[in-house]
Amino acid sequence: MILLPETGCSQVLRHQVIHIKTENMKNLAVSQKSNVDLNTISTFRSQENRIYPEMTLTENKSAVIHEQTDTLPEILFVSSYPPRECGIATYSQDLIKVLKRKFRNSFDIKICALESGIAEYDYPDEVKYKLDTSQVAGFHDIATSINKDNKIKIVLIQHEFGFFQKQEAAFLRFINKVTKPVVVVFHTVLPLPGELLKATIRQIATASTAFIVMTNNSAKLLVKKYGVPVEKITVIAHGTHLVPPESEAFLKEKYGLKGRKVLTTFGLLSSGKSIETTLIALPAIIKTTPEVMFLIIGKTHPEVVKSEGEKYREMLEALVIEHKLSGHVKFVNSYLSLPVLLEYLQLTDIYLFTTNDPNQAVSGTFAYAMSCGCPIISTPIPHAMEVLTSDTGLIFDFRNSEQLADNVISLLNNEPLRRNMSTNALQKIVSTTWENSAIAHARLFEKISKKAVKLRYNLPAIHLDHLKRLTTDFGIIQFSKINQPDPGSGYTLDDNARALVAICMHYELTLDDHDLEYIQIYLNFIRFCLQQKGDFLNYVDSNKSFTAQNKTTNLDDANGRGIWALGYLISKEALLPEGLILNARAIIQKALPHMLTVYSPRSMALAIKGLYYSLNGPDLAENTEHIRILANRLLDMYRYESTGKWGWFESYLTYANSILPEAMLCAWLATGDDNYKEVALESFDFLLAIIFSKKGIEVISNKSWLKKGQEAGSIGQQPIDVAYTIIALSKFYDAFKDVEYRHKLVTAFNWFLGNNHLHQIIYNPCTGGCYDGLEENNVNLNQGAESTVSYLMARLTIEKYKASIRKPLGHARKHFRSRILHSISPYTLSSES
Repeated sequence: MILLPETGCSQVLRHQVIHIKTENMKNLAVSQKSNVDLNTISTFRSQENRIYPEMTLTENKSAVIHEQTDTLPEILFVSSYPPRECGIATYSQDLIKVLKRKFRNSFDIKICALESGIAEYDYPDEVKYKLDTSQVAGFHDIATSINKDNKIKIVLIQHEFGFFQKQEAAFLRFINKVTKPVVVVFHTVLPLPGELLKATIRQIATASTAFIVMTNNSAKLLVKKYGVPVEKITVIAHGTHLVPPESEAFLKEKYGLKGRKVLTTFGLLSSGKSIETTLIALPAIIKTTPEVMFLIIGKTHPEVVKSEGEKYREMLEALVIEHKLSGHVKFVNSYLSLPVLLEYLQLTDIYLFTTNDPNQAVSGTFAYAMSCGCPIISTPIPHAMEVLTSDTGLIFDFRNSEQLADNVISLLNNEPLRRNMSTNALQKIVSTTWENSAIAHARLFEKISKKAVKLRYNLPAIHLDHLKRLTTDFGIIQFSKINQPDPGSGYTLDDNARALVAICMHYELTLDDHDLEYIQIYLNFIRFCLQQKGDFLNYVDSNKSFTAQNKTTNLDDANGRGIWALGYLISKEALLPEGLILNARAIIQKALPHMLTVYSPRSMALAIKGLYYSLNGPDLAENTEHIRILANRLLDMYRYESTGKWGWFESYLTYANSILPEAMLCAWLATGDDNYKEVALESFDFLLAIIFSKKGIEVISNKSWLKKGQEAGSIGQQPIDVAYTIIALSKFYDAFKDVEYRHKLVTAFNWFLGNNHLHQIIYNPCTGGCYDGLEENNVNLNQGAESTVSYLMARLTIEKYKASIRKPLGHARKHFRSRILHSISPYTLSSES
């Protein structure tokens, strides 16, 4: 009787007992101890301190996930806050939502809501204090309360000059009185300050621990014009939204704009918006594009209403009548909810930003438009000058209606250019998503908190939307243009095999019957690729025909990947319909004779994994022998290539490296041969020493493979390599129960969430897709099948540890090697995590 370790996400199959009828298997029992000499692997531990730093879980900023407790440090945001209608209130709310979603187990966020005069706002629970900025005494009282509140570790102030107008002295006394670290976010940095303003900003800088500004231009001004120390300044761009993909045609029809070319501007109305610049330009635009519609979205700013009522809006309405524009201008006089606003922006052909204030450093409306991929025509504020280039938008002079009209006409008559600008805008803006803004803020909090804040990334919900969007009734489409599937890219066995593994993992976790449809689709595709001689072809075009690429590309790895997927499906025999299992067994038996003729290391490793997973049926003895044949080939390769400083199967490290030691581990679990275990541990240690450091994980670059004797590069990291490493770490942890594997598993997964060299998300929580790669200076925004399925496999793998990795683990490295090499028999391994 054999107890196999758990192979999926749930514990449904835990302790599944398989009765072995083959007498030969009785002779494979192994002892509880191994004869492997510890000295044989000492050369592979030269970087042990780098891979296995001596630290507790709480000292590793990305190593573990904890439940939220009452002892979490608090970050107090001093800001206007909804339901107050204010751009900075919306900014703070957007930022705080994402900070909570990503780091709710790292710190808690509370609000000190800024008010001006008597207000009766119905605030949410996170508002802890209120400050009436019109009352001098309030500043002193709030500072006293903050100092007495031991939970508050950092105070972040959203600074806009209008907030503290006529109370500048009280604000300076407040910021000097607060004894906690203070971060000041400057939404406006005036380029030509007088001496009094310079002195004021310097006093704020002296009392503050850090400044945040949203453009590089603002940072330069603070240093050169105000004398703020550069080391105090962090540039974090205004956040932008990840937007769910919607059809422009559908949205135009939904909002009664079918057949119209839509120009849009939005925001709280005031004369500084200079919307009249567009109204004056419209007659010329209408002459060339009579179907144009200009949307003016937003109600009048509440503070403007207090001082002058609706004077500005009435002036705009009079201009519409004067120029006979009523059929081409629509006022949306509302403070729209975010989903509705984003839909309006997605149906927009050109976004117009016409402010007449050259001192406006940054615009939230501008950022929102870019997040929806809007081509933009803007006046030359610093934000626009930094972000807009000829491939993302156009710049025109303040109040120059003629120039604006020419730019609009040019863009409206060039749809390919607009589409290109839209794609480029999304690429340029990706680093500024609210998720990435939250990461930048959280890293700053950790840096200045004097160890009070320790970052722990939260697990995103499991999300299949993009996987399903990529999948047709034939298979999963290979590529995606940004978040839109590209049917013309066709299909591959590679992607459908991985998708089959992922959806089986998801079904085991959820028992969602909808998954069975997708399991059938991916299995059918694998069967479609099976050839008469038992080999698989890999590349299929959109017409369901095999492509010429099958004749020019080595297909060994794709063949191994097919065996892996089929074996994994068979391992879920207790859960899945019998027809699926019988079909998979028939395919794998026909494919095995060809597979045994293959000598590609990754192909053999993938096949070993598949055979290992399928060790629960009538072909047990035969499949075990096949595992031995393939594992012995890998063993010979390892012994030939490995030296004192190079513990690997080849003279270079390329892609999907983790599957090689994982396959050797599977071979040991299947056969009990300690030679396989020894090589599995040595080679995995060698790989981990290269790809892990205190910074996190940096897998081998797909731009330049790592050759023996060279240094590893980090430019061009792909999700598939991180995912395979996570899967391998899971297998090693399940086998040996060493918590360091589990630490690394979590650290590796955090790569997807932002713990990488760009500190940007790789997984898109809005679409459920995963970006195709991490480059030196940017993320590849395309969300193809390989990356999306790889992320999903990684996320489902870590799911089974979610509860246990919240618990204290003690010392991770104590007697590490002794425990592993003198471990229990593979036949008595428990699947308990």
